[in-house]
Amino acid sequence: MPLKIAVASGKGGTGKTTVSVNLQHFIASYMTPEVLLVDCDVEEPNDRIFFPDSRLQISEVVNQMVPEIDTEKCIFCRECVEYCEFNAIVVIPPVKYAEVNASLCHSCGACSVACQDGAVIEKRHPIGQINCFETGLGHGLAEGVLKIGSPMQTMMIKELKKSVKNNADIVIYDSPPGTSCPVVETVSDVDYVVLVAEPTPFGLHDLILMVELLVDLDKPLGVVINKAGLGNNDIYEFLKEQNIEILAEIPFDKDYASRYASGNLLNDIDVQTKGIYRNLIKKVESRYLQYEGSNYFKW
Repeated sequence: MPLKIAVASGKGGTGKTTVSVNLQHFIASYMTPEVLLVDCDVEEPNDRIFFPDSRLQISEVVNQMVPEIDTEKCIFCRECVEYCEFNAIVVIPPVKYAEVNASLCHSCGACSVACQDGAVIEKRHPIGQINCFETGLGHGLAEGVLKIGSPMQTMMIKELKKSVKNNADIVIYDSPPGTSCPVVETVSDVDYVVLVAEPTPFGLHDLILMVELLVDLDKPLGVVINKAGLGNNDIYEFLKEQNIEILAEIPFDKDYASRYASGNLLNDIDVQTKGIYRNLIKKVESRYLQYEGSNYFKW
């Protein structure tokens, strides 16, 4: 099984994708080329922006099995309504009306079990697609693209993770922002979480929420402070109080931000940034991720 690392943040815009893409780049350069990047931000996947020469290898549709009710067979007993935990079914016996709301359905199959008259029929309902790219870096990139308007982010992430092959040594999950169900699904089976935060009041507030979540999930973690030099020192005091190690500090730099904005994140990496990420992956590997006693570094 591969070593799984999630890169997450309590809020958007902290630099989570920046860290994810750079982690793959430097792990491939200094640890092992057997590293895969997975963009789990399925509502707005953007890791591919930084690989302009990427080539699509595989694209497959992800379907959700959504039940439909055959009103010719239905006796309108409402058993399916009682079984449904997500209030996705409406049955009105007086007017012989039965309908399933696909936006609320979680494809659990409970309604099929409840119906004894064969009135519930499951049909495929596309919610998005999974794309795999050759990027020239490690094992490339896999991304999930959720269909616009679909609320099935968690299901899409689950299917994306299931599609990932186990022939890589290391898999990096670029998590969605926040602390909701899609994030929980992303980090649920990882070995380690790299949290990215900015030293601002909002950054600290959302970092605290993320730390509380990961403590509840019993996940080891470390923090990368991005845009260091802005804001205040409150985040440093919190990390010290909680005995959470700072894995790296990435200073705010307008030139670096400009290259990020133009999609040239991996071009002309300056010496300081190289040093930061080399030290970051060395800390992750040596202090926390003694994966089967191996050492990937080629120092």
